[in-house]
Order: sequence, then structure tokens, then C-alpha cells
Amino acid sequence: MTRSRTAAALAGLAVAAVALSGCVAKADAAGRSQNLSVTSTDQECTVSGASATSGTIDFAVKNTGSQTTEFYLLAHDGLRIVGEVENIAPGASRTLTVTAQPGSYYTVCKPGMVGDGVGRTAFEVTGGKVEAAGSDAARQKAAVDQYASFVKNQVEQLVPAVAAFTAAYAAGDDAKARDLFAKTRIPYERIEPIAESLGDLDPKIDYREVDADAEGLPWTGFHRIEKDLWVPAKSALNSDAQTPAWQDWKPSTTAERQKYAAGLAANVKTLNDYVHSAKFTAALEAAGVAGLSNGAISLLDEVAKNKITGEEDWWSHTDLWDFAANVDGSKMAFSLVEDLAASKGSEGKALVARIDKAYRALEAKLATYGNASSGYVSYTKLTTDDKRQLTDLLNALAEPLSQLTSTVAA
Repeated sequence: MTRSRTAAALAGLAVAAVALSGCVAKADAAGRSQNLSVTSTDQECTVSGASATSGTIDFAVKNTGSQTTEFYLLAHDGLRIVGEVENIAPGASRTLTVTAQPGSYYTVCKPGMVGDGVGRTAFEVTGGKVEAAGSDAARQKAAVDQYASFVKNQVEQLVPAVAAFTAAYAAGDDAKARDLFAKTRIPYERIEPIAESLGDLDPKIDYREVDADAEGLPWTGFHRIEKDLWVPAKSALNSDAQTPAWQDWKPSTTAERQKYAAGLAANVKTLNDYVHSAKFTAALEAAGVAGLSNGAISLLDEVAKNKITGEEDWWSHTDLWDFAANVDGSKMAFSLVEDLAASKGSEGKALVARIDKAYRALEAKLATYGNASSGYVSYTKLTTDDKRQLTDLLNALAEPLSQLTSTVAA
């Protein structure tokens, strides 16, 4: 799709809610610290306890494996990062200090710092709510820092997923590649505006044929591969609903498949290198929390412009996977700044309540079509009324969400 690659789009997806918890200095944390030990190996992530009371928790992480590792405390949804320590070399130790609110969490280690991690285990925090410490400025910095952690985590999952997907495609195992296509795209769709901010990187990774043609760019990436995997019928039209799908196009040769596969993997590596760089950190800090709230809005706009029409995954009809991932990212961005918005008086609290209710309604509707674990129905199964209902829910969310940036920036 045609996308605006502006600085505001940089903060498009989001992550851990400050309302849940935040990484803090020990001196700033409320209450007495609780100490837990973590042993990270190449296959396991063992925590000395499965619960703690709300307040400051110290996780002392020892890496006894052969690879550099990371340790995460994840929120109940498994996406939001409450705290992390990274770059723990073999034989080294690091401590993660968090102030955790009551609730359900997960602990997980990531040897090699790519993939989904190992040893994901439920972790419960009991007790009463802990008041957030620090000034607005400190809380805003924590929000930006946790967003950076989320983006890194998503791209670290994307790298091996793309490797498996492109390997199947290049080898001609189309059944496996088709099965992996929608799943592989989920982390990318959650952090899509990051690539959009990097010049031609998003076009190389995710442009549709009609968009590449309109801008005079070579057509590569996910959707070039998608058309090979779901070969269109001779009578099919491209996503502009006018151009014959076979016009100036033919299925890729083995050599071309290898080229497209290597290109997608290389471009995803470029994205991974960027999100682990000082340049990325500086860009996020410059965007600030206003950039994060704008990101929530831009991702919802992405859904309204392209996913709801079924034009994103024109050949595979896996649009609902992308739809849900964009909503995930948008909601994470909202979660990141909702505490700040609610602190702006009664109007801020009312706005947060409206937005939260609208997200829940949209998610409930999406859940009737499936989920990321078991899969979503083909977009071709949706009726005109289904699409109208989704559009109405999107509009009901977009209106209050449009007020979020001015509220958090006030």
C-alpha cells in the first residue's frame, strides 16, 4: 500500500504499559526489594520462584549457556515487556529490577537474542497496587525505553521467522511457505512504521505490486513472494481491480525465487541492525510520547485504508492476520501512554475509558473470526455486513483515539 514515511510514523507500534510496571532504579522503587535468581541455559530459563508481592523485584540472571542471552518479564498478554536485561554473555550475570503491579506475567530467556525465547513460565504478582514513582518526564522516558524493547523483541522474532519462510519458498516447498506466510508477517505488522521511517526499506519488504508500479520501484518482498505462492487465475485482476493479474508477470524461476528470498532476509536483517542501533534510540527519544500516541493512530489508519478493503494480502486473503497485528500494535501504543493521559484530570480519564472500551469491542469482533494461534478465516469469507461492522468499530475507536496525542502532550 502507499504509505507516508514521515518522522511521526516512526513510533507506530507499542508495547509495555507503564500502568503495569516499569524498570526503575532501586532507590526509586517503592517498598522492600524481593530477590529472585534466574539461570539461563541454551534450552531453559529457570526462575527461583513463581510468584512475588507487588513492589520492587530483583531478578539476578546468570547465563550458564553457550550463547549471549536476554531475560524478559512479560505482561499477561505475552507481548508487553515489563522489563528486560540483554547482552548477558556466557558466564556473566546481570540484574533486572522492576516495580511490578499485581497481575499475571511470564518470564522467558532468549539465548542467541533471536526467536521466541525458551522456558516461558507463568509468574504471579499478588498484593496491592503500587503508586508509580517519578516525575512525568521520568515516566515518559520509561515509556519510550519500553517501546524500544518491544520493537527489538518483535524484530528478533521476525528474523528467524523470515529465515524459515524464505527457505521453504526458495526450496519450492510451497505448502510449507503458504502455511508460514501470515504467521511470519505478524511481528512486522506490529512494528510496521519503523520500517516505513527508513526510506525505501518498507517498499522493499512490504509493497504491493500496484504501489511498486506507481512509484517505479522493483517489486520485491512479502507480496512478490505471495503472488508466487497463490498463483492467480488467468481471469484474476490485480488489486487495482482493473489490471489483469497476469499482465507483464509470470511465476518466478528457481533462481528468481532464491533472489527474492535472499533479498527479503537481507532487508529484515537491515531492520534488525537498525533497531539495535544508537540511531534508533535517538529517533525514539526525539519522537517522545507524542510520537507513540501518533503511532497508535497511524496503525489504526493503516487498518482502515488497506486491511478493511482486503487489498493488503490480495492473493492469500490472509488480511485478518495483518488486521489483528496492526490493532495489537495500536493498542500497545495506547497502553504505553494511557497512564499519562489519565493523569490529565477527569477529561483524560474519560478519554482513556472510551478508548479502552472501543479497543475491547473491536478485539471481541476480531475474535469471532479466529486468532493468531489457530488462524483466521479467509478474508473472502467475510460478508459485506461483516466488513461494515468492522468499519463501524474502527470508526468508533478512531474518533476518541484522535484526541490522544493532544491529551498526553498537554
